[in-house]
Amino acid sequence: MAEQPRSTRSGPGVVLVAVYGLLALAATGRSVLQISEYFSDAPLAYTLSAVAAVIYLVATVALARGDRTSRRVALVAITVELVGVLAVGLASYLDQEAFPEKTVWSHFGSGYGFVPLVLPVLGLLWLRHTSRQTA
Repeated sequence: MAEQPRSTRSGPGVVLVAVYGLLALAATGRSVLQISEYFSDAPLAYTLSAVAAVIYLVATVALARGDRTSRRVALVAITVELVGVLAVGLASYLDQEAFPEKTVWSHFGSGYGFVPLVLPVLGLLWLRHTSRQTA
């Protein structure tokens, strides 16, 4: 009988899902405000902030579900998240005019205590850890 991977929502996974959910809410709220009130000031930055919010929402749901398909969706979402925070973080230092105000991923998530930089690494490690077959 084939063994199933461990659940992504057990043990430390509960905390991971909660942090993703909290970040999803924070990023969504911030991006809605930025787009509705200040979009003309930094359209690229604020659009990327909304993209980050969607990615956090997808990752939260996928990690919380934890089934085979959801694990794959989480892997893609979290990988895109990591690439995004690295790319936007670097771009926000190189082109400060495009990022006049902080967004979720600008400056590698410094406005969020660098959680956006650390979280995808933890998420990918957790997915790897839970994908191992149980004994």
